[in-house]
Amino acid sequence: MPARLWILNGPNLNLLGEREPDIYGRTTLAAVERSCREFAALLGVELEFRQTNHEGVLVDWIHEARHAADALIINPAGCSFHSIPVLDALKAFAPPVVELHISNIHARDELHRHSIMSGAVTAVVAGLGTYGYIVALQSAARMAGALPETLPGPIRTGPV
Repeated sequence: MPARLWILNGPNLNLLGEREPDIYGRTTLAAVERSCREFAALLGVELEFRQTNHEGVLVDWIHEARHAADALIINPAGCSFHSIPVLDALKAFAPPVVELHISNIHARDELHRHSIMSGAVTAVVAGLGTYGYIVALQSAARMAGALPETLPGPIRTGPV
């Protein structure tokens, strides 16, 4: 059975490509999803890709993923900086979690600099633009033990 990886996207990411392109770029979320699905197919993993503008829906999806995903990638967007319910849901998720940010939140203004989610996740990818989704997907697949043996060693295992 192929590994099951989930990508969850939080508030306002449906406006990716339109909202603040100087920070988030011009790539749309639909283009990100297409690219992630292509990469997931290359990796031989199943991919669930979702976006919501509602904090409670994001919490429900994390709960659902507890029994349906081998690893989770989450771009909590604006929830990153204040959502205790999302944080608590992530704490209840046992498999690996990769927190993803398109921008380098550490170089942003004070309101967007500190994600409260980071302490509850396995890894954080930030500042790579929308390419960060591919890096996060590769990392989540590796943590789930799902990278194909056919990949070259440096991609599959990194430095040893």
